[in-house]
Amino acid sequence: MNDLICGDNIQVLKGLDSNSIDLTVTSPPYDGLRDYNGYSFDFEGIAKQLYRVTKEGGIVVWVVGDSVIKGSESGTSFRQALHFKEIGFKLHDTMIYQKETLSFPANNRYQQCFEYMFVFSKGKPNTFNPIIDHVNCVDTHKGGKIRKEKQKDGTMKEMIRPEPRKMSNRWNIWRIQNGYLRNTKDKIAYKHPAIFPESLAHDHITSWSNEGDVVLDPFVGSGTTCKMAKQLGRNYIGIDVSQEYIDIAIQRLE
Repeated sequence: MNDLICGDNIQVLKGLDSNSIDLTVTSPPYDGLRDYNGYSFDFEGIAKQLYRVTKEGGIVVWVVGDSVIKGSESGTSFRQALHFKEIGFKLHDTMIYQKETLSFPANNRYQQCFEYMFVFSKGKPNTFNPIIDHVNCVDTHKGGKIRKEKQKDGTMKEMIRPEPRKMSNRWNIWRIQNGYLRNTKDKIAYKHPAIFPESLAHDHITSWSNEGDVVLDPFVGSGTTCKMAKQLGRNYIGIDVSQEYIDIAIQRLE
């Protein structure tokens, strides 16, 4: 427990007990968009092992996008999501990570500014700690919320709902600052070609796990997931085939 392991992630996962992981937060390499020291991975093999090691009620957060190949988006994200469902996971939520900077601006299509954050559950989720930071913009009248609702005959009727809430659960599109010194202040992390923001990992770990739970990242890279797990009082396991990346993660955790 609380370990960073250099090795083939499928082989390392095979050594973990079944039903032992509460939460996985990871972003795998996809479509050859980055050079991960020349390494590739067996997606179906990873998915199979993630299902085995995830506890009943556990969650896998899979952050992935699509590249444009010969004028067409690859569809990698959709194929992977459907495969997770085929092997037994439920697609609990399809979330969006909206970036504030663009790496590859396009000149013949609208700018690509997001990645998917697929939230898979093994059965009914055990944990949901909602982040309540969405500001509700509502008109009030006598302490109530005014809204119009369509009736069966097609007419609109003004309704008053009592006790409006000023804040509610965050929506499932997360706008997150990204880029140099925005993903993290740890300069060493940028020796990895594709880190994701600390706030992304932090908020998913907060949402889908509790203190003392075990958080896994089988593509640990620069160690963002494990660092956030440690800060939040969770146990962590990070796996990467590259010793160079494991060394970066170790330094960040220290």
